[in-house]
Amino acid sequence: MERLTSPARLMIVSDLDHTMVDHHDPENLSLLRFNSLWEHAYRHDSLLVFSTGRSPTLYKELRKEKPLLTPDVTIMSVGTEITYGNSMVPDLGWVDTLNHKWDLGIVKEETGNFVELTLQAESEQRPHKVSFYVDKSKAQEVTKELSQRLEKRGLDVKIIYSGGMDLDILPQGAGKGQALAYLLKKLKSEGKLPVNTLACGDSGNDAELFSIPDVYGVMVSNAQEELLKWHAENAKDNPKVIHAKERCAGGIIQAIGEFKLGPNLSPRDVSDFLECKVENVNPGHEVVKFFLFYERWRRGEVENSEAYAASLKASCQPGGVFVHPSGAGKSLVDTIDELRKHHGDKQGKKFRVWADQVLATETAPGTWMVKLDKWEQSGDERIGCNTTVKFTAKEGEGLVWEHVKQTWSEESKLKDDSSWII
Repeated sequence: MERLTSPARLMIVSDLDHTMVDHHDPENLSLLRFNSLWEHAYRHDSLLVFSTGRSPTLYKELRKEKPLLTPDVTIMSVGTEITYGNSMVPDLGWVDTLNHKWDLGIVKEETGNFVELTLQAESEQRPHKVSFYVDKSKAQEVTKELSQRLEKRGLDVKIIYSGGMDLDILPQGAGKGQALAYLLKKLKSEGKLPVNTLACGDSGNDAELFSIPDVYGVMVSNAQEELLKWHAENAKDNPKVIHAKERCAGGIIQAIGEFKLGPNLSPRDVSDFLECKVENVNPGHEVVKFFLFYERWRRGEVENSEAYAASLKASCQPGGVFVHPSGAGKSLVDTIDELRKHHGDKQGKKFRVWADQVLATETAPGTWMVKLDKWEQSGDERIGCNTTVKFTAKEGEGLVWEHVKQTWSEESKLKDDSSWII
């Protein structure tokens, strides 16, 4: 969060499974739509927070499976762990808060008396979260008796039932809602309280997110019964909480538009890039637009026309250079000619491209340096590279590509890099 020196224009706090991520969408189209919108319009002055019931282990597994962006803040294990940035630095102040009236040993001892409870995987047992599976028909009865037992032992806990089978026991001060409240209080103390905050969810453990004052909320169209019931009983008259008509990340994009929180047209919803213009100089938009065009070109979804080739070449400095991740260099114009040879070579195949962490810096008047992570998914293989692009602004021409340099990300060094074009 330190990259922002002023309050975020928008902070999105989103659950992952069945909210940001649609597990019924094998092409991940709604997630990719959100990704391109965020990187093009919001990354530079806003905050992205993932709030998930997943443990760090399962969260990292999901990142390998799905084209998730890198969030500024990750709230995991049903609000019991808060970490920051790429390296996921833990918030020790939050740890101290959760230790109040909490004893992991006592929780394990008391839950051992309930045959109805089936312990979840070891990776899901965390310092401030104990997780079980329980049959829906037994959940209410077990929750009531277990609460009474733990209270008699001097603990102050919260029991959350969600997803029709998951039962989580946390310190009373924990949970997705309290973690968000803590984060907002921390940002306010630093003079960086976001202008607007949008909470997004689909299940019972997301209900707390919608209870935080002055926060907009969206329940995606595929929200589960337990969350819709909570809304009907607690928030049906709150105009700041809506039930979207679109699934998952599509519902988040819909909410951005309905609440008028900022732009909500994803570059993926623009069919003709030659007509895609932005009012202000936006190097991040240029990068997102180009790599989306690159994906469509290789999938054969745009015409192999001279107009596109001429437009691309016109946006390049005549002496501009592209440095391939292998270290080999060639002119940007030659790189475009090379790209033309690959038109439609991924047609009918699972091939997607997305940009992550697109951050632009004006290094001199009219000169911009953009850094990003560029990813390609081809079949089941994912490869990525750290990319730096230098732009110059020229009157009457807009932004001109001057230099592009790529290096392999640590997990993506290829044995055969002939398939990587740009």
